[in-house]
Amino acid sequence: MRSPGEVLREGELEKRSDSLLQVWKKKRGVLTTDRLRLFPTGPGARPKELRFHSILKVDCVERTGKYVYFTIVTTDRKEIDFRCAGESSWNASITLALIDFQNRRAMQDFRSRRERAAAAAVSYTHLDVYKRQQQDSAHLAPFALQYLPRS
Repeated sequence: MRSPGEVLREGELEKRSDSLLQVWKKKRGVLTTDRLRLFPTGPGARPKELRFHSILKVDCVERTGKYVYFTIVTTDRKEIDFRCAGESSWNASITLALIDFQNRRAMQDFRSRRERAAAAAVSYTHLDVYKRQQQDSAHLAPFALQYLPRS
């Protein structure tokens, strides 16, 4: 099992800008078990992060001669376009890391639900025992009173 934040891959890929001209900008990508970081080529610029909990899927893979084009779709339906050298297979690496993240999260959710259900069952059992004791003591109280010594 991989540790959180472990670097799976580093290398160059290009992101299409959101501007009107939609220019392809080179980025240094760092793929970890829970996110994709994009570092600009210029010094001092802050990296951008795409956390896997905010990514729905990797979509629209198209190969043309030199490049592979793909789109990352976020949970708010934003589409971010990328391209990479054909032999680099960044799209496959991101897809596999995303699936692994989603599987781990689904297992955590399942375990959490199971633990909550078990805890609820235990608390209901304790509540049922308490209620039965109260009912039994209420039924026995009048009967027990006749055997108590009178003062």
